[in-house]
Amino acid sequence: MTSQLTGVRQRADELVGESGVVTGPLKGYHHETYVLTMPGETRIVKLREPRERILWFDRRCFRSEEALLRALNGRISRIPVIHDVEGMALQVFIEGRTLKSRPWGDRRIPQPIHGQIVDLFRELARVTPDTLEVERSCEAQDRAEDGDCDDFLDRLIVFVEQQVYEKNFPAFGRLFTELGLHPEAFVHLRKNVSGLVRRDFCLLHADLHRENFVLDPHNRLWSIDWELAMLGDPLYDLATHLYLMSYPAEQAQRMAGDWAEAVGGVRPDSVRGWADDLGRILDFKRAQSVFTDVIRLSLSLRDGSNINWVRLPSAVRKLQTIMTAAAVPLGLAEIPSRSRIAGALVRYAGEGA
Repeated sequence: MTSQLTGVRQRADELVGESGVVTGPLKGYHHETYVLTMPGETRIVKLREPRERILWFDRRCFRSEEALLRALNGRISRIPVIHDVEGMALQVFIEGRTLKSRPWGDRRIPQPIHGQIVDLFRELARVTPDTLEVERSCEAQDRAEDGDCDDFLDRLIVFVEQQVYEKNFPAFGRLFTELGLHPEAFVHLRKNVSGLVRRDFCLLHADLHRENFVLDPHNRLWSIDWELAMLGDPLYDLATHLYLMSYPAEQAQRMAGDWAEAVGGVRPDSVRGWADDLGRILDFKRAQSVFTDVIRLSLSLRDGSNINWVRLPSAVRKLQTIMTAAAVPLGLAEIPSRSRIAGALVRYAGEGA
């Protein structure tokens, strides 16, 4: 166990004392998380801290997730409540099962859950930049003007280009190059996704996937992990949700239509041109995934001083599928064969093993 893990566990033990209970760590990539049952308390809370040496691929717009959740209390239904424990703001643990663990086939979700997700989008549309007083982590000059969806998306492209591609190029540059991922890809990406119409901005969760939805014992849907929330183009939230959920085509189409009706009912100017622009933003999500997954999948093949050969076939298939989906927006001349992808991944993994 690393010193960080020991430190977080020690803090958890100190908070609960001898008569409390600590459960964990919970499964999670970015954080080490423990569930604390406090003595004399009915609430169960979470203590979590970022793991060391974890790569982060997403822009953060609020300094404190807990401060954001406090501000959203009463405005967004079924989000974690903040409970103060010895001067620390901790999130109350939501008991239930994530949508990822539910046994539904072909990635379809039941209609009652579909409706609750649509309700969340409706509530998000009501939280506008001028009504949310929470400290931001980006300077005012670095934010897109309210309604400028083209600039909003371009700033996300800049983040991927600078913080994912360029920042990691010293370590992953050879792998990027062998897979045909050159800097010119970002020129093609901007050309293929530009031209968005103006839409009024609102609060976005920006990470609504199956593991961030918890269904409680009463079949109420809770949304968790708000650390990637931002203020911006509401259509970006829908596109991200559709991309991450991988709905069957019919349900994806229905979700998009229901989103437009719900958000448009709150703020008509927030859905202007959505049907034409949705594909462009989905193309950005596909392109973004290429750069992040090249890094993640290559790292997943390192198993201490060895290469994890068992994981290699699935990593190769997944990466080829992702690159195929993003070929047009990135202007890729060709998609590497599986043997080429496998060779590049093995060479990278072998260098670090």
